[in-house]
Amino acid sequence: MVAWLILLMILTIVYQASMVALFSIGSVALQELQWHLFAMLFLIGTGYTLKHDEHVRVDVIYKSHWLTDRHRAWIDLLGGLFFLIPFCVLVIIATWPFVYNAFIYVESSPDPGGLPYRFLLKAMIMLGFILLMLQGIANSLKNLLYLLEEKD
Repeated sequence: MVAWLILLMILTIVYQASMVALFSIGSVALQELQWHLFAMLFLIGTGYTLKHDEHVRVDVIYKSHWLTDRHRAWIDLLGGLFFLIPFCVLVIIATWPFVYNAFIYVESSPDPGGLPYRFLLKAMIMLGFILLMLQGIANSLKNLLYLLEEKD
């Protein structure tokens, strides 16, 4: 589903750039749509990125030869439990009033010709961190199960 957002974003950028370059016609709504799509891609994609272990980490230590898979499982478990999950909960709680107020006041872009329903974009912040937190919980459980299994 997110891959379609990438295609939509690219088409929007190409169309907007072409209209500006060829006809000197720009659109505030299309410019805002570009960064809205990028924000949605980034926020929704974080959980997926974590699932596939493509996130940024300090590999100098993590991938070193002296750490075993069990050491890495401990690092991932403790990092998830003490850093990732609490941070996600904090962001979700802190973001709720921000999203709620935008919804109640049907916030739209302050720019003339901008996009309406800005609360939808702001809700993506919460959705992105909920997805990231769920993946963090899944990873933590996977690492806990790995650590609890008996070694032959």
